[in-house]
Amino acid sequence: MYSTLFFLLTFFSYRTGGNRPFNGRGPFGLGLDLDLDLSTVVRRVDPRFLSVTIDASLASQERFMLLLRSQRIRTLTKALSPAFLRFGGTRQDFMVFSPQSSQQPDADGSCSRVELSWWLEQKLKEEWIQHQLILLKEDQQKQYHRIQFTELTVDELNSFSSCSGLDLIFGMNALLRNTDNSWNSSNARSLLQYCESKQYKISWELGNEPNSYEKKAGIRVDGYQLGLDFSHLRKILSESKLYQDAGLYGPDVGQPHSHRVDLLKSFLQGGADAIDACTWHHYYVNGRDTSLDDFLDPEVLDTLAVKTNEVLEKVEQESPGKAVWLGETSSAYGGGALGLSDTFVSGFMWLDKLGLGARLGLEVVMRQVLLGSGSYHLIDDNLDPLPDYWLSLLYKKLVGPEVLNVSDSGRNKRVRLYLHCANRKSYARGAVVLLWMNLGRKLARISLPDLIANSTVDTFVLQSDQLGEEGLESRSVQLNGVLLKMVDNKTLPDLSGARLPAAGHLKLPAYSLGFFVFLEARASACS
Repeated sequence: MYSTLFFLLTFFSYRTGGNRPFNGRGPFGLGLDLDLDLSTVVRRVDPRFLSVTIDASLASQERFMLLLRSQRIRTLTKALSPAFLRFGGTRQDFMVFSPQSSQQPDADGSCSRVELSWWLEQKLKEEWIQHQLILLKEDQQKQYHRIQFTELTVDELNSFSSCSGLDLIFGMNALLRNTDNSWNSSNARSLLQYCESKQYKISWELGNEPNSYEKKAGIRVDGYQLGLDFSHLRKILSESKLYQDAGLYGPDVGQPHSHRVDLLKSFLQGGADAIDACTWHHYYVNGRDTSLDDFLDPEVLDTLAVKTNEVLEKVEQESPGKAVWLGETSSAYGGGALGLSDTFVSGFMWLDKLGLGARLGLEVVMRQVLLGSGSYHLIDDNLDPLPDYWLSLLYKKLVGPEVLNVSDSGRNKRVRLYLHCANRKSYARGAVVLLWMNLGRKLARISLPDLIANSTVDTFVLQSDQLGEEGLESRSVQLNGVLLKMVDNKTLPDLSGARLPAAGHLKLPAYSLGFFVFLEARASACS
């Protein structure tokens, strides 16, 4: 109670009333004058824009799939609906479906029934922590072993996604090859046959980062052949009564870099008609040699625009109008950067990617990873939500799919701003939400235009539980001065904003990020 009151008193002191002029300088650092357009929707993303992944490494020992029965995980995941749930990653191309008639008890029963006992959950969590050391060694040595999975993996994924309200995308193995290097679809047919017999609603991918097949498996597949493979899979799906209209996404190529661009181009020339959206992967930095400064560097964040525009241009050339998704993305590749990708500072990269990606024209962004190996997860090894989870949850609650134009005076590169219509499930028509972040060590001030200066504001300010630069590597986060944590396995905390009266300016605390919802903006684009 005291911390909430202190925050409100502090934040009220950060506002200046009326429309008095502000010279942009003073003890609080640079000020920014906003310019925005509330009349035009410049982009519209999928309602499932913020989506998540489960890394296929979870199935490397099939017993770990039982973690998806955890009530805690299901509570956290359901709160992110609507979203896609992608099951894939490096190890999907080493997974082979091996059906067994002696099946374990079905996981697709009542969603209200929690089937994972506390003692088994604890045992699996402890074993998973140890197993990740094996996975890490395989990644470092790039020596991967064939993974056999049964109906259990598919059952658990279907139960988890359907009970959580997410749309499942299953990544098939593309490294099963015939002697002529064409894709061998026999194992995929077996998987599809089982899924159809169970009436599972699933969309599909084929392969993960084909540009790296030679490095990780000694197999080279060019874009032309990959296009033929996807066309082959589309034909198989079209012969299925259940999956004839199912989504098919690919090629999940790595971000543009020399031959990867050529692979994407040649793939689209032959396989664009087979896919519903073109997917690619993006990471800012190498998790093995990055630094705290990288996570706060505006120039590093700006590299997303360069790569995205390159992909969008290539797709528009080869397949005009085709949707483009980030099929896998996070802060740092190589499993993330321990102590950075899983801490508060990661939120700057994540929120900027959501804001900038939507503005540039990406329709879906899939966060690596909800659950899996590495250091970039949303839920930690103890199944507790990390700072990027709470940021994702607030985004889902507040941000609508309509992207609006906003710009500023540009004098402070460490303040980054994006504008959307507010989520109509949370706010009335006409409300808008400003996504913002202050990457700097000084408090910043934004001057509001008349369009929104007279509006009541719901404020959602996220800060580390330890203020200052020392808190950037904390695994805890505060919303409006209150530490965020689950109440119990079935209950999330209250995420209400602090409601403030109209005023001409708002201030952004140092090293903070969040959302301002303008309730009476009366934006015609949002009506």
